[in-house]
Amino acid sequence: MSVGRRAVVTAGAGLALALAGAPAARSQGLPPRGLPRMRTLHIAGDSTAAQKYADAAPETGWGMALPFFLHKGLTVANHAVNGRSTKSFLDEGRLDAILPAVRPGDLLLIQFGHNDEKTADPTRYTEPWTTYQDNLRVFVEGARSRGALPVLATSVERRKFAADGTALRTHGAYPAAMRETALEADVPLLDIEALSLALWQELGPEATKTYFNWTATEQDNTHFNPPGAIEVARLVAAELLRTHVLAPRETRRLDDEIPTDRITWPVSEES
Repeated sequence: MSVGRRAVVTAGAGLALALAGAPAARSQGLPPRGLPRMRTLHIAGDSTAAQKYADAAPETGWGMALPFFLHKGLTVANHAVNGRSTKSFLDEGRLDAILPAVRPGDLLLIQFGHNDEKTADPTRYTEPWTTYQDNLRVFVEGARSRGALPVLATSVERRKFAADGTALRTHGAYPAAMRETALEADVPLLDIEALSLALWQELGPEATKTYFNWTATEQDNTHFNPPGAIEVARLVAAELLRTHVLAPRETRRLDDEIPTDRITWPVSEES
């Protein structure tokens, strides 16, 4: 039975707390018996997760920091690309390019929403309760067709505060639409939107500037610098563990401080 949209929207604000006390999901992310332990976590997403290069430093995608929290038997293949929505990623054939490399037991982590919201851009915009959900299902079925586990992750929140210091939601109905899709499709959900919002609220308006790409020439409230990317990657890894997508042996250093100088920005092949 479909979960009502209004119920999902209403429940979204407290979902992270509710999930913390809920029974753990089954360990459907573990590789089938007889397969090698080495497997790959593929990321399909936008600029908040994407690999950044030397000309963009210190901007950092959280996907660049995710390997710090995973054991070496789990490889990260970061296919996230700046500016993409579910629509443009699919229209450009990027999922089709990923799937041949996906093997049984792999993971496909899907995080979109920032650019699906671009109402003025028909090449990227999707409507949250129709085309956005339809596109998410294409990613889910693509992963399953390769024997991989799809994992949905709501969009990490932007840095936006009310005058009284309250951290504000910026993604409209998209996180709720993804939650509904995850429930209907029986897909593990990482509610990074709710968790990052709680983290920004805890840090407050001033401290969060040190997590986002604020420089002498730019005040970017969407993209991260190394400290921010590391902390968002920590949220992602902890959720992968909590939902039993990953086993404890596949994660590491979840409570450790990660030196920011471990982040590096290679020179782009296009440079």
